Amino acid sequence: MENFEQYTDEELIEQMHAGRTEVENYLINKYKGLVLKKAHVMFLAGGETEDLIQEGMIGLFNALRDYNPDKNTSFSTFANLCVNRQLCKAIEISGRNKHKPLNTYISLSEEESPLLDTFDSSRQNPEEIVIDQENARRMKEEILNCLSGFENQVLDRYLSGMTYTQIAEDMGKSPKSIDNALQRIRGKIKEISID
Repeated sequence: MENFEQYTDEELIEQMHAGRTEVENYLINKYKGLVLKKAHVMFLAGGETEDLIQEGMIGLFNALRDYNPDKNTSFSTFANLCVNRQLCKAIEISGRNKHKPLNTYISLSEEESPLLDTFDSSRQNPEEIVIDQENARRMKEEILNCLSGFENQVLDRYLSGMTYTQIAEDMGKSPKSIDNALQRIRGKIKEISID
């Protein structure tokens, strides 16, 4: 196996463009740490760190594909720029309202659904409907009692249709703290619905 460390990144890019795929693999592994570092300090509404890592890797692939040594910039600088742009673009897109249904979904799959135990009220008799309404009221009280004051405020705003960013601005917090609060809320609701 050839020692690629003896070449500059720019020389390796030339070799890669000449068809040496092992050079591309080497450069991807070399710069993967850059992607991981940047992805771990950013926040994607409705997404996970792994989603950001994928976006960062797309930026790295774009850098490998588009790098032009004639522009008088080092590959590392260009790769850094491409990864940053791709991550920022992903974060910007995730915050758009048209993606809100994807970012704030509630799973309806049988394994995860908090709605699994609900019934079609058109098929229930009046007594069952009243019992279900009482159970829903009791569950709502339990949820509100188990949440902190901050979590209750976040939940109220979230249920009124505000985005993570809007809630954060309204409460003077970071979007990440809002996301963390909503994750805690989901966990607590799941525990209550299991009990």
